[in-house]
Amino acid sequence: MLSERRLQVLRAIVQDYVGTEEPVGSKALTERHNLGVSPATVRNDMAALEDEGFIAQPHTSAGRIPTDKGYRLFVDKLAGVKPMTPPERRAIQNFLEGAVDLDDVVARTVRLLAQLTRQVAVVQYPSLTRSTVRHVELLSLAPARLMLVLITDTGRVEQRMVDCPAPFGEASLADLRARLNSRVAGRRFSDVPSLVEDLAEAFGAEDRGTVSTVLSTLLETLVEENEERLMIGGTANLTRFGHDFPLVIRPVLEALEEQVVLLKLLGEAKDPGVTVRIGHENAHEGLNSTSVVSVGYGSGGEAVAKLGVVGPTRMDYPGTMGAVRAVARYVGQILAES
Repeated sequence: MLSERRLQVLRAIVQDYVGTEEPVGSKALTERHNLGVSPATVRNDMAALEDEGFIAQPHTSAGRIPTDKGYRLFVDKLAGVKPMTPPERRAIQNFLEGAVDLDDVVARTVRLLAQLTRQVAVVQYPSLTRSTVRHVELLSLAPARLMLVLITDTGRVEQRMVDCPAPFGEASLADLRARLNSRVAGRRFSDVPSLVEDLAEAFGAEDRGTVSTVLSTLLETLVEENEERLMIGGTANLTRFGHDFPLVIRPVLEALEEQVVLLKLLGEAKDPGVTVRIGHENAHEGLNSTSVVSVGYGSGGEAVAKLGVVGPTRMDYPGTMGAVRAVARYVGQILAES
């Protein structure tokens, strides 16, 4: 275990390096921080931190910079989450409240996160598998053609055309709509198949084929393979950090283009707390020089998707964690009210 003083020295090194972008020396530390000890003592502490792998000497300069291990200790033990100021919170709320639908919510969230953190923002669309049904609408387009509209609790709207095996009257349509919603409204998607499996039997023989067709279309909509969608923004922010990427920026950009990589980075939505992955903790090689800060968001206290930011390991962790958490909270409120 590191002594309290060495923890203070490590915290000061991280803060100075993030703020100045320059390797940090013992003289500068004692001048800028009230550590209460001489530069010689700080030098000894820095030597001990270096021996234990928390800081490193990047080149022949006299200064030191934090390693992934140093940032990890900083995030876990030394950094609180920096709360947003009341004006910042009002700005977030006003910007997100102008959204007209789910696509607009996601697009605004990406823009907002990228602007607040000056990093790359990634927002996962609410997953259908973790959603509940708000309403199922059935509309007649022609005697044997219907439109099925599925509305989720997160504001997501899915539309499907249904070609019926026989004409389907308005009375039968109203009956099916009412019976369907009485069974599935407010229920988890995963529960729906068992809730509707015997519904066709409640209808006369002439309508049963159409009811079965509508139900199979509904179930296909619930289990769509390509439902994990992402929106990404602010990749231009990475160019401001050119010197933070030891090789070149291309591997980072290539990794950000791979949706599967990003979904893995964000992690499981069911983990609602703020997650920070630093440097080599990211399994994808192209992202070894980045950190990812992510959090779950959703309505009613349950996370239905993740959002987060990707940036260099030399990141303002308290501020980034605070921004990501605050934005997730407001997005959740908007989904709950939509």
